[in-house]
Amino acid sequence: MTLESKIQQAKFKTPQHKLGVNLLYTSHLINYLLHQQFKDLEITHQQYNVLRILRGQHTKPCNLKLIKERIIDRMSDASRIIDKLIVKGFVERKECSSDRRNVDLLITEKGLKLLASLDHVDGSFHDLFKNLSKEDIKTLNNLLDKLHG
Repeated sequence: MTLESKIQQAKFKTPQHKLGVNLLYTSHLINYLLHQQFKDLEITHQQYNVLRILRGQHTKPCNLKLIKERIIDRMSDASRIIDKLIVKGFVERKECSSDRRNVDLLITEKGLKLLASLDHVDGSFHDLFKNLSKEDIKTLNNLLDKLHG
């Protein structure tokens, strides 16, 4: 199904205009699908993203600056997300041994168990892109890298 039929728009001003609308439409679709994955759980997809960052650093302390650099949704308030994850017991905050002005963040065992139970979420991307060949996916990734690179 084409974008035109999905949003009931006969034509676009330019191919670039259609591309912009298509990217926005696709982004919102992916966000909606992620929201559906997490709606019955005790975390949001932004919190999931932060937990994955911390799991990637597991056993090595992480700081807020690193999370802000790696978080996908740059509009998210990383400090607030961390605070909520600490209250839920998924993350712990410790004073940095080398710099008392800094704070170390570590994922807890409870956080690791939650992520392990959510590993199926990555599989939803396979379903989302099932109509694309491996070559299509490679091409699309290259084009998107080129777009924001």
